[in-house]
Order: sequence, then structure tokens, then C-alpha cells
Amino acid sequence: MNKRILLIVGGLIGLVIIAAVGWYLVSPLFIDNTVDEAFPFDLPDQAELEAMSGPEMKELETEFMAAVPSEEEVAGFSPETQAQVVERVMVAAAVVMTDKEIDETMMAETANAEWVVAAQGQFEGADSFHLGSGQATIFQQGEARALRFEDFSVTNGPDLHVILTKHPAPTSRAEVGSDYIDLGQLKGNIGNQNYEIPADIDLSEYQSIVIYCMPFHVVFSTATLS
Repeated sequence: MNKRILLIVGGLIGLVIIAAVGWYLVSPLFIDNTVDEAFPFDLPDQAELEAMSGPEMKELETEFMAAVPSEEEVAGFSPETQAQVVERVMVAAAVVMTDKEIDETMMAETANAEWVVAAQGQFEGADSFHLGSGQATIFQQGEARALRFEDFSVTNGPDLHVILTKHPAPTSRAEVGSDYIDLGQLKGNIGNQNYEIPADIDLSEYQSIVIYCMPFHVVFSTATLS
């Protein structure tokens, strides 16, 4: 009798072990393993920042940019994590990113025509955190069009682009929309600079120039055109 009980108990233990091993091997096919990490970058304290040399600040900026997630990675975050990452990146960018100055001369004139002003506007900051100033002017010379910034300055940030939008003064991703024209990456956050506008763009459809952070869809500065 005892032998029979031992056999039954042993058999049950064997079944439990087999079931446990089977579940261990098969369960990954049915159980999601969700990862939703926040932006992994810690700012040095104020004393450490003030003690850093120029090269050290550049190295810190490089480390920061390497840690910034791409637009595709951000799109995969939950809404809560997106909000958290955007906030941390914007705060860190304002502290870590150094100014990049540029000073391009006015576009050369041809013998047959001069550049004429087609539209212009004054840059304004999107909010108290993202500041912007200076003049944006669209010039035309025959079939050629160019956008020029003068006395320009904007808060620096990751992957800033110059875009044309149909909204007169967008402050959000929804107002920027998806039908904007990307004129390329911002050359410098300070200084005079030029951007070519494709000849096939109907400028009458666009009402503003926007400095836009692409990965996080954040408006930094806007110039309403008139």
C-alpha cells in the first residue's frame, strides 16, 4: 500500500515538474514583456557645470545627444513616458546644449535681377522656456526663392528644423500638422543664415516659419509671415 502511494506521489511530482518546465518553455509565446524606459541622462549639478571647461561641455553635449531617443523610439513610448521624456530632454537641452553661431552673407545678386521681399515676419518664442527673436524674410529673384534669418536667436535644442506651416502661429504638434515643408536642419541657433525654398512650393499656402524639434514635435519659435 505504501509503495503504491509512493508511486502515485512520485508520479504527481513528476507531472508537476514536467508541467512547470513546459510552461517555462512555452509561456514566452503568450506573455508580453513590455519595456518602457525613461530618458537615461542625469544632469550634473550646478557646481559641476560651472566648473566644466569648454571641451568638457562639448563632451557632455555629445553624451546628451547620444542619449536622446529617435522619433521612432519616442513613438513607441506610452503617452505618460513620452511626456516624461519630452520634459526631461527639454530641461537638459537648455542646460547642456551650447550655442551654435553662424553668420552667412546675403545671397548674391545676378546681373539680370535683384532679390525682392516676398514675405517676412518676426520670430517670437513659443513660451517662457523656448525663446526666439530676429527677422525671417523670404526673398525672390526670378524663379528662385530663399529664406533668410537676420539678428536671429533661438533656444538651442535637439534636431531643430526650419519648417513652413499653413498655420499662422502654431504652438503644438496638432497645429503644425503633417503638411508642413521641411527646409532642413537649423544651421545655428544664433546668427544670420539662408535656406533655399523649392521652386514648386506655393508660398501663398504657408503662413509661418517655425523652428521645430523633430523627435519630440515641440515648437521652439515662430515667425508669422505677412
